[in-house]
Amino acid sequence: MTREALRYVKATAGVAALGTVWCGAYLTVGAGTEALVYVFVPVGGALATASVLHLVRRGDLDPAGRRFWRLVVTALALITIGYAWLALDMLVHWRGAHWRTMPLPAAGCTALGFAIAIWAVARVPVAQSGGVERWRILLDRMIAFLGCAAVLWYAGLAPMFSAAEPWSPQAMVLVGLGLLVAIGAATKVSYVEGGPVDPAALRFIAAGGGAVAAAVSVLAVRFGYAGVVPAQAIVMPLAPVLATLGAAAQWRATTGPRTRPARGGVLLPYLAVAAADVPLIAVALGAPLRWPARVVLLAAVLVTALVTLRQYVAFRENARLLHNTRVQEERLQYEVSHDGLTGLANRALFRDRLAAALTGTGRAYVLLVDLDDFKTVNDLLGHGVGDGLLVSVAQLLRAEAGDHGLPVRVGGDEFAVLLTGPGADPEGVARRLLAALDQPISEHRLLVQASIGIAEAGPGATVDSVLRDADVAMYTAKQRGKASFVRYVDGMGEPVLAHMQLGAELRRAVDEGELRVVYQPIHRLDDNRVIGVEALVRWQHPERGVVSPAEFIPAAERTGLIVPLGRFVLRETCRQAAAWLAEFGPDALQEAGLNVSARQLHDPDFVADVTAALAESGLPCERLVLEVTESAVLRGQQVSRTLSELDRMGIRLALDDFGTGESSLSLLRAFPAAIVKLDKSFVDGIEVDDGRPAAADARQAVARAVIQLARALGLDTVAEGVESAEQAAVLRELGYTLGQGYHLAEPMTAGEVSRVLARQQAMATLER
Repeated sequence: MTREALRYVKATAGVAALGTVWCGAYLTVGAGTEALVYVFVPVGGALATASVLHLVRRGDLDPAGRRFWRLVVTALALITIGYAWLALDMLVHWRGAHWRTMPLPAAGCTALGFAIAIWAVARVPVAQSGGVERWRILLDRMIAFLGCAAVLWYAGLAPMFSAAEPWSPQAMVLVGLGLLVAIGAATKVSYVEGGPVDPAALRFIAAGGGAVAAAVSVLAVRFGYAGVVPAQAIVMPLAPVLATLGAAAQWRATTGPRTRPARGGVLLPYLAVAAADVPLIAVALGAPLRWPARVVLLAAVLVTALVTLRQYVAFRENARLLHNTRVQEERLQYEVSHDGLTGLANRALFRDRLAAALTGTGRAYVLLVDLDDFKTVNDLLGHGVGDGLLVSVAQLLRAEAGDHGLPVRVGGDEFAVLLTGPGADPEGVARRLLAALDQPISEHRLLVQASIGIAEAGPGATVDSVLRDADVAMYTAKQRGKASFVRYVDGMGEPVLAHMQLGAELRRAVDEGELRVVYQPIHRLDDNRVIGVEALVRWQHPERGVVSPAEFIPAAERTGLIVPLGRFVLRETCRQAAAWLAEFGPDALQEAGLNVSARQLHDPDFVADVTAALAESGLPCERLVLEVTESAVLRGQQVSRTLSELDRMGIRLALDDFGTGESSLSLLRAFPAAIVKLDKSFVDGIEVDDGRPAAADARQAVARAVIQLARALGLDTVAEGVESAEQAAVLRELGYTLGQGYHLAEPMTAGEVSRVLARQQAMATLER
């Protein structure tokens, strides 16, 4: 609470206290004239008006809150003017003050102020709601309003009409308006939730109207005209005090930390119904049934009707919520047991159905369907096209599975079909599926192949054993050339298990340092000088001996171990190349290259790995060559971004095995290659001289075209697989300057390469 707000509260409280003291003096010793009693209300009202005006001018209010308090300022000003008019009239006619009534203009001004206060309360925003909730809140507020109004009418306002000394009509109207302000504010505050008007401020406004009006009505009924002096001097000056407290509460809520108000609107309708029953109980216990009581009876009937309507609305809403809950439960149950993309059963439902089939006496078969090379579709065409293809495959599975089959999406691009019943024909279903996949499917008209493994749920089989057998059969189908199906037979899993075991041993080899790097030199063809090396990985198995790369590299690709394996080769190559440069000088070795797989290029950390390897070793970027195959270049946008970033770093990129893949001029233009490596298949037989020039030209055509294309694009060339002096001579004649192969040098250890570089350095020294 600010100092200004506190001063206003103290000032209005001081006026109220002064009125109380004066009233005591007047009633005991007859101090002053009765006309003075009418001064305290307008003085306190002026202070309350100034307090709220101060809030409107200086408070940080939002538009709705500012609008409310402006209306309150107007209402307080009009009420103050009305009571100031009354005070002036009484002071002028002080001799007859005891018998005078409030002038009609003053009463009208005050009544207008109360009406504006009611309008201000009515416009306060409540908790936002819509639909049924909006009607429920509206009914609750009507019930609360009527219930509270019935009690205040019966206990407060109605007795004033039948009192032995009734007050003037002006006074009773103003008391009634004050009670309306109280009822409206009390009803409203129960549904204000963190809005622009602080609920505590509204409660003070309600008390300023309702509590004061109720106290005045009690004085009027109990003491008649004698209650005017304590009402004007003690009770009514409390209204400005409560108004200033409301302004202070709003100021504190606006400038201080906001707290979430408690919702009181839930209990209010029930309290109002109980309040409406109080007059009825009084009548039942013998109170006279006069017209005020009849008004209460009518209000009670109306409240009962509203409560009935409210319960009906609640019943309808509860019924709707229960229906929605059941629908939600069914939807969640469906989502738990079905794939979100294709709508097929998922792995969980598949296992449940298979377990149920194994407990029966009938036969059951599992077809495990894996799409061949589906990753290429995602990489080249995007995941949206891939998802559309999966949906189309799911539709084929539904069509071919029939009434006795359960089509399933196991995960990724892997599907399954569970067949049960006496007429199950797994081979027929597999043939129909493969035949259907021979035709373009999906909206993009794509051709896709699949490998299918079939397993029968025999006696004693478990869910895991059947799925394992189907997986082994599917993997065997892939090894036999894909686009086929294989039915599991005993013993089929042994070679597959051996291949999987190889992957596990490869993981151990990476972790325990069983891998080593050898280097195949790259020579200049004119003087046989080593200008670079290509790093190759070898595996020295502790039991099997040397494992061929042709055996363990596919296992590394399949298991994802190619990424840590490639990281090891990269760091070792950079470290060793930097050591050679430091030992033999910058002219000893121009480049050190290594092969990079498509799986590595898809790794988001690959560029960071290359950067770290160069930084740790100190090898200049331009000395590192990364060799990629043509198929890897065509693996999507992620690969293209990675290659472009490596090129910007200054790393040289080489197209390995050029000519065996999808070689084209557009590929060389799109790929930032610096080197083209002619594949060994185009070097084999290039030196054969059978006496037929046309045949020799045909054998040399690709090699000649590649060197011409590379020269036109400003690319270096390296001929791979040079195995004889004759091949080297022909390549030199065609324009090739660099080559590698067993004729020039076999892969060798780092120490052997060091000795070669040392000899070259010694010869160069002698030549100088």
